[in-house]
Amino acid sequence: MTAEPVVYLLDDEPDMLKALARLLHAQGFQAQCFSSAREFLAHERPDGPACLVLDVAMPEIDGLQVQERLRERGAELPIVFLTGHGDIPMSVCALKAGAEDFLTKPVNAADLLRAVKGALQRASDQQVERKEMAALRERLASLTPRERDVLGHVIAGKLNKQIAADLGTGEQNIKVHRGRLMRKMGVRSLAELVRLAERLGIPPSG
Repeated sequence: MTAEPVVYLLDDEPDMLKALARLLHAQGFQAQCFSSAREFLAHERPDGPACLVLDVAMPEIDGLQVQERLRERGAELPIVFLTGHGDIPMSVCALKAGAEDFLTKPVNAADLLRAVKGALQRASDQQVERKEMAALRERLASLTPRERDVLGHVIAGKLNKQIAADLGTGEQNIKVHRGRLMRKMGVRSLAELVRLAERLGIPPSG
């Protein structure tokens, strides 16, 4: 089963952590608190929708550095930044790097809850996309080398006889390979196949 959505709270001010946790728990959110960036970065996160409410100004490793380290790890964790010292360039930098929102302290409860809901929705959407992509890659891996060759030519819009000429085989063989790859990829039309190939980053064959 998918883990329950969780909101990670990272702030070096204990009172702020407690206040944020109380607010989120009161609204039915599961929250986990961290008082240092190192502690959070070392934490093993379960596979489930999650977001991070992150203080910018912290000792040793600040919020923007935490964001950078998560990005380097390939962690798709939507971030809501909180700061009492933030300026416009800092917020622009955070948002350009993919932050969900950037709020100033003292934070308005309604603004925080709106941002957290948006971040968790984004996390949920990302998880669905990851599962879909994993399933597509499994389908692609089930193709034989010849079917992969035919796939590239099919999505280029070529006719069976053109593909046969390109690959040095008979048109009937191409029909068979084409039918099999369509079934394995779970599509019924060329348009569907082209869309899946685009998602998988498969280029048309010249």
